Amino acid sequence: MILSRTTQEAQYIRLTWLVLGLGLIVRLCMSGQFLLAPDEAYYWQWSRYLALGYHDHPPMIAWAIWLATQLLGHTEFAVRLPTVLALAFASVYLCLLARYWFSWQTALQVALLSQGVLLMTGSALIATPDGMLLLCWAAACYHAARAVERDTLLQWLLTGIWFGLGMLTKYTMLLFLPSLFFAIVFTTAYRQRLLSIRPWLGLVVGCMLFTPVILWNMENNWVTFRHVLFQGGGQGGGDQGPFFTLSFLPEFFGAQAALVSPLIFLCILAGWVKGWAGNQLPRAQASFLIWMSLTTFLVFTLLALHVRIYGNWPAPAYLTAFVLIAALYNSPGQARKTGQKVSRYYLWWFGLGLSFVASMLIMAQLLYPVLPLRAELDRAAQETRGWDTLGELVDKEVQGMPQPDETFVFGLRYQFASELAFYMQEQPHTVSINRWSRPNVYDFWFQDEMLLGQDAVGIFEHEPVITVLPEVFERVDPVEPVTIKRTGPWFGEEKLHTLYLARCYGFKGGLAWIPKNPADVRAVQ
Repeated sequence: MILSRTTQEAQYIRLTWLVLGLGLIVRLCMSGQFLLAPDEAYYWQWSRYLALGYHDHPPMIAWAIWLATQLLGHTEFAVRLPTVLALAFASVYLCLLARYWFSWQTALQVALLSQGVLLMTGSALIATPDGMLLLCWAAACYHAARAVERDTLLQWLLTGIWFGLGMLTKYTMLLFLPSLFFAIVFTTAYRQRLLSIRPWLGLVVGCMLFTPVILWNMENNWVTFRHVLFQGGGQGGGDQGPFFTLSFLPEFFGAQAALVSPLIFLCILAGWVKGWAGNQLPRAQASFLIWMSLTTFLVFTLLALHVRIYGNWPAPAYLTAFVLIAALYNSPGQARKTGQKVSRYYLWWFGLGLSFVASMLIMAQLLYPVLPLRAELDRAAQETRGWDTLGELVDKEVQGMPQPDETFVFGLRYQFASELAFYMQEQPHTVSINRWSRPNVYDFWFQDEMLLGQDAVGIFEHEPVITVLPEVFERVDPVEPVTIKRTGPWFGEEKLHTLYLARCYGFKGGLAWIPKNPADVRAVQ
């Protein structure tokens, strides 16, 4: 018996919400079961020093973690809750976009993609700005799609609001503007929208939401924008590499293929090409989905010709690409109807299945070493193991100092300082001594005058650092190695990290970063 169209659609609707709901439940259950990675602890530290802006990123991640921890306490679950929920709502918006332009059948495949691809699951389970950025980008794309079709003021304003919220989350959101501009200009059906005042009003609203970051940077020598310029390759001075190089491209494309799954990545590349043909999807809709994804991908590809690009940076590029390829490969019947080989449809499902397998294995690895990976190759273990043990050890060392109440804890990297702050008893306000490394937000929280004359216990990863510590302390005891280990079923007990612990006495000053090169763009004159 052939199901009616209405019955089939109802099944797709139920399955879509079931997939999204199960994905959310799994991540909620997992999110409190493993230790914070260093960057997560760092952003949690931000939430204890609320501000309108921060050195590295806009403030949204800190605000969200602050709210969650105020309600639920300072736990791993609370720290990760904002990004877990953000990814869930990002998936909802992508499914709504797929349903708006195509069908619930397409929406179901988008739901499966958003729950199965490692890039998405990782953005949810690791509390960084990326999870919230994906929500803002997905929501802005959905409302922009409705705005370009119907040109209503409400949809343009909602687009602007989500764009502004995205700018408060991560500066990658700025690429939404050229993406949408190209989508409108190069799509004949939408081009006239730029003659209306409505999209420009939405842009004004979005820019107004970004005002807090502008005000904070005005008061702090535009330090965030200096940081972004440095990250993008504008270091200034003699430390720059060649302007043009191919050496970073293999790593860039390899990381993208790994994060979205190799076959899904190939489907996206093929989808960008096939979408231009206009014989499988409506021309205007395909053009919008392509420009809203390809623009960001091309920007980071060009940057990869100059600097190393972190794998998660182009993440927003894949959101509308998921909708595009789901619409192109949604069923064997659609494949026959549009002249595709049905084998491509099955290849698509095989790729989707592989993405689920990869994601499940990585998620399981966060909880227990199920994969036969040596410790030096197991990034999940390196990032999320042993910090609680380290915190206990440093607690004991502080109590053994002559004046525990006048002893501060420091790391020579912000990662160590942040992990210790979260995993030591009472969660103390730890310090990062940036003098010899690079600037970060700790430079704004602590000044030398606050700690002069105090003793300290510190953690660092390179033993030769002991030779420079006397620059900032009156006396330093011989360092002691600290080994962080993990035990697994494959290789037994293995070393994850060898760190060094130092007891220091009589702080003389010297917390803040000192640029080695006066021409460094991050240096404030």
